[in-house]
Amino acid sequence: MRRRSVLLAAGATAAASLPAAALPAAARAAGAPGPLVIGHRGAAGWRPEHTAASYTHAVETGADWIEPDLVATRDHHLVVRHENEISGTTDVARRPEFAGRRTTRTVDGRSVTGWFTEDFTLAELKTLRAVERLPLVRNRNTVFDGHQHVMTFQEVVDLARRLSRRHGRTVTVFPETKHPAHFRALGLPLEPLLAVAVRRNRLGPHECVIQSFEPSSLRLLARERLRVPLWQALGTTGGPYGHPLTYRDMATPAGLRAVAEYAQWIGPDKSSLVPPSTLVADAHAAGLRVGAYTFRAENRYLPAGLRRGTDPDAFGDALAEYAQHFALGVDAVVTDFPDQAVFARDAWREGAGRAPTPPYCC
Repeated sequence: MRRRSVLLAAGATAAASLPAAALPAAARAAGAPGPLVIGHRGAAGWRPEHTAASYTHAVETGADWIEPDLVATRDHHLVVRHENEISGTTDVARRPEFAGRRTTRTVDGRSVTGWFTEDFTLAELKTLRAVERLPLVRNRNTVFDGHQHVMTFQEVVDLARRLSRRHGRTVTVFPETKHPAHFRALGLPLEPLLAVAVRRNRLGPHECVIQSFEPSSLRLLARERLRVPLWQALGTTGGPYGHPLTYRDMATPAGLRAVAEYAQWIGPDKSSLVPPSTLVADAHAAGLRVGAYTFRAENRYLPAGLRRGTDPDAFGDALAEYAQHFALGVDAVVTDFPDQAVFARDAWREGAGRAPTPPYCC
């Protein structure tokens, strides 16, 4: 009870110090639920990422959106994996029939050795099974290894619609084009495949938001006139591959105005929003919404002041970090633990004088 009281007080006090215009647009609307909760690769903290089990758990515990990372197969299908190199997220390294596919490629200027989706047909990838990407950090998730197959983007869309009907609310899909310049160079461009999928499924602005770290990918999609919002992701160092601008340049007021010419959202790393940063206010002034990434519960991913004990894989005070960012005015949070984000959002809403929604169980 004391922990919940501290959380409410922290969120309410910080929110009260902000002007109304700095608060998320969704939170300012009467009866709105507050910042959106986006399930990062589903509920990656509880299930192996990018699996039907992970996406389903995310929605069942309250996620508003679910995020599939998109890469291409040799036969021009969009599949859902964190990277095009799949040795860490599937059992391909233990499949003797694919031993000869191991190779070294240059991906966005970096040498990578392993197995790559572009060297497999969809039928071949469907024989593989997903595994936990961080088995040393999330050992509990390895119990699900080998039980889920590699999904296509179409399967994620179909799943989102089934879950929307089941839960009586729209579940938005939030695809990211991964290494789009790399795939274009291979003759496997992601953007036309994604545009076809959006049109075929008649996805509207409440059902789909497309993100990328590469402005060129988003500009290509903007030309498709898909009528779905675009989200420019921002890294913490360097810049988008193949672009002269740095992420720091893009996060200036002038840079944000340029982003607003083709996108409706920015997605910065959560660490770049902590005061004295003015990025949230600057983005809102440019007409952009802000979705912060990536929230996780383990000590190793939390600011030093929110860690508990010395075990890097034990859970720290993740709820306080959500409260801090809700009070800063973010419009969405991208999280491996959507259930915790929903709980923290409900507490923040209660502290701001709004009636909370029923708590979700893990």
